[in-house]
Amino acid sequence: MTNKRVFTSRHVVLGDGQPRPATVIADVTTGKIVDILDGVSPRSSFSEVGDADWIDAGDKYILPGLVDAHVHLNEPGRTDWEGFWTGTRAAASGGVTTLVDMPLNSIPPTTTVANLEEKRNAARGQCWTDVAFWGGVIPGNQSHLKPLVGAGVKGFKCFLIESGVDEFPCVNESDLRGAMAELKDTSTVLCFHAELENTPEKFSATEPSDPTLYSTFLASRPQQLEVDAIALITRLHKEYPSLRLHIVHLSASDALPLIRAAKASGLPLTVETCFHYLTLSAQHIPHGRPEFKCCPPIREDANREALWAALLDGTIDCVVSDHSPCVASLKKVEEGDIMSAWGGISTLGLGLSLLWTEARKRGVGIDRLVDWLCVRTARHAGLADRKGQLKVGFDADLVVWDPEAEVKVTKESLNFKNKLTPYEGLTLKGKVDKTYLRGQLIYGGAQDAFTGLGPVGDLL
Repeated sequence: MTNKRVFTSRHVVLGDGQPRPATVIADVTTGKIVDILDGVSPRSSFSEVGDADWIDAGDKYILPGLVDAHVHLNEPGRTDWEGFWTGTRAAASGGVTTLVDMPLNSIPPTTTVANLEEKRNAARGQCWTDVAFWGGVIPGNQSHLKPLVGAGVKGFKCFLIESGVDEFPCVNESDLRGAMAELKDTSTVLCFHAELENTPEKFSATEPSDPTLYSTFLASRPQQLEVDAIALITRLHKEYPSLRLHIVHLSASDALPLIRAAKASGLPLTVETCFHYLTLSAQHIPHGRPEFKCCPPIREDANREALWAALLDGTIDCVVSDHSPCVASLKKVEEGDIMSAWGGISTLGLGLSLLWTEARKRGVGIDRLVDWLCVRTARHAGLADRKGQLKVGFDADLVVWDPEAEVKVTKESLNFKNKLTPYEGLTLKGKVDKTYLRGQLIYGGAQDAFTGLGPVGDLL
């Protein structure tokens, strides 16, 4: 009995250009890729491999498993919003084989080693994908940061504006200096929710105040909040130039000149944006639809075009979901009250199709998407030695992908817990047929996609 599983296709994305014919050989015992051959191998070359272990994708693509470096799974404490079981299944259905869980919205938040262990205990045995963890920086927890690095968190997140949950308060400049001084000699990364209310300007009497209008919400979170935050971040970065800093979910194109200047000066700054900022625009959001609310907000068409340009020229490094669900009552769907609704968009399972649908319109190839969704997110999360690429010695995380299939987003097609998303009703290009984690099938693509399978994910 062989321990090999063989994957072959006329279109394999190996990370060094356009898809090409190749054969990837995995050892299912170790979960590693042991060889990659040029060309489509004939079945007769692997007579020792059983039919179940011979995966010929034909004209469909074989991609590396996606690494989603920004996900809120909310367990323990808010498992009615999302949990490890449902969230990682949803991720697997979209070709994600590794995700990194954010430190907030769970209770307790991941701000101490004890809290991290509580989260890991909740996750064990439930994860369909591999899961890593971010730690959190809040006022007064500086002494916990190095122990968290030692315990394996992939980096830290902080907020420069209220987070929306009481147990994860935002930090001020003094808090940041303390955290950066503590982390400056480590190889970790400090990530920022970059909105800062330096000069809070509320609505003038002439501005609309109808809470069901998206324009009301958009006016409440202007681009200047992100510009002010990133100005503070880049100023502090000059004092701690050895520490990598990272901007999460950038939405404001007005901040791009600051980011370009910081990068040009040699500061180790990286930036992500999200599927929703690249595929949606404020002008097309209907009245009374809180499913579209997220912080920072979705902005206008011109802003979206500027984000695409920044992604294509390398100013923005990678793309993530920021999957941030809640229960229906907090989304205020029946009332249509965008202003008081929870701010977060549910995306797990849809990201690759969303981005591919938009990329095709722009002539952007699948190799670029793999770079943004796999290679660079793995690098950002400190997993570049084993995730994000199809390479010998790496984890055998593979996706069989049909770029021509059309998929309609319905409630029934969603695998996350609370089935509310702004994408419902859209027809998207591209479909995940199968997802493999370390050579093992974790999503089967059909109506009974998870039947006979189990949660084999590791905690990284």
